[in-house]
Amino acid sequence: MFGIFKNMFSKKDTTQMEKLIKEGAFLVDVRTPAEFSEGHVKGSTNIPLDQVTSQMEKFKGKENIIVFCRSGNRSGQAKMILEQNGFKNVTNGGTWQDVNEAISK
Repeated sequence: MFGIFKNMFSKKDTTQMEKLIKEGAFLVDVRTPAEFSEGHVKGSTNIPLDQVTSQMEKFKGKENIIVFCRSGNRSGQAKMILEQNGFKNVTNGGTWQDVNEAISK
């Protein structure tokens, strides 16, 4: 039972994401352009969730892809869309703040 609370309140382990970022992962913010303009991860590309399917070409040839958004929900959907289109190297980074924090380490 205590494990549930530990998972709810402990910091997310970003070790793997930090490694991918250091290796030059393609950072994709799937929030709307308005949300992106209010604050974003430096060096990230804004491809809103509703445009992921039409912009598949931008993902091709990327060794690792990290998708993220405001809460982790839209990035989870983007990960699923990419995987359904043959991409195996996609990580849901969660929130843009989580990714920003991982970059700062």
